[in-house]
Amino acid sequence: MNDRAVSILEQYDFVVERTWKGRGSILFETKEGIFILKEYKGTLQRLSFIAEALKRIRGNGYPDIEEIIPNKEGENACIDFDGTTYIVKSYFNAKECNIKEKTECQKSIRALARLHKAMEGAAENSLLAPKQLPLLWEIEKHNAELHRVRRYLKEKGQKSEFELFLQQHYDFFREKAVSVTEKLYQEDLDGWLSSILHDNTMCHGDYQYHNILIEPEHCNIINFEKISVDNPVKDVYLFVRKLLEKNNWDVSLGKELLSTYAEERTLREEDFLQLKYRFSYPEKFWKIVNFYYNSPKAWISSKNGEKLQKLLEQETAKNRLIQELFEKHW
Repeated sequence: MNDRAVSILEQYDFVVERTWKGRGSILFETKEGIFILKEYKGTLQRLSFIAEALKRIRGNGYPDIEEIIPNKEGENACIDFDGTTYIVKSYFNAKECNIKEKTECQKSIRALARLHKAMEGAAENSLLAPKQLPLLWEIEKHNAELHRVRRYLKEKGQKSEFELFLQQHYDFFREKAVSVTEKLYQEDLDGWLSSILHDNTMCHGDYQYHNILIEPEHCNIINFEKISVDNPVKDVYLFVRKLLEKNNWDVSLGKELLSTYAEERTLREEDFLQLKYRFSYPEKFWKIVNFYYNSPKAWISSKNGEKLQKLLEQETAKNRLIQELFEKHW
């Protein structure tokens, strides 16, 4: 973000005392406290949806979340002369969750459950409600991308060492993706979607350590740009999967995290089933493939091969965790 963006603050009711650069943002101090100015890439309709949802979440009992600050005209965003959209949000001066600290991880998963409870009903009458089960939409999208890259690799002439390594293991993971999808279609998908719409549940969409700011008594949660109407277990999966990848898919850790969440918010049978499918689908492989396909091919980072190698090494441990964690839900 360039310094010119600071001029946007003239459209707000702030007396700015000082500014400094943050991660892809500009922080500024006022008599009312510290706020953050950042670029927004979504539609204004979606921004309105986010702002209203945040208000309802606070009203429903989870106040420790960011707030989108309206400008002098009462609008949620300001558009610069070059068409760039900017928003101002409240700021928490607290440290990010340390995923190496077990107590902070437990605190974060408990906070997530409480957030999800406060999210229920926060998207009332939303025009952005899904027409298809989000889980199915995500998986089908990933499958199409895996198919496209497989064809690209097959037709490519001279291949790098990584591309040969990727091609060697491609069908194993692609067949796994197809198998998970076929099993998913046997579930009550319409019922799952109806449950989401009826219960009016939501998920943060990017519940990761850098969006969780730890205080002694609570967790502040920020960056709701990916908030959506969906089954909240999408957030549970994202947060827990990250931790398990760092801990070689430790079964006891997985059980402990899900148990901590369930102490605050009950996990139903369909929740466990959706978690099972999310964990079973080879999403990490898709991420490696997607990153490779959308990156310059003249120089391929050695990290791609390292990530794929680690994925292969952890496959047995991951399968064991899925079997033990969801053995009652097969």
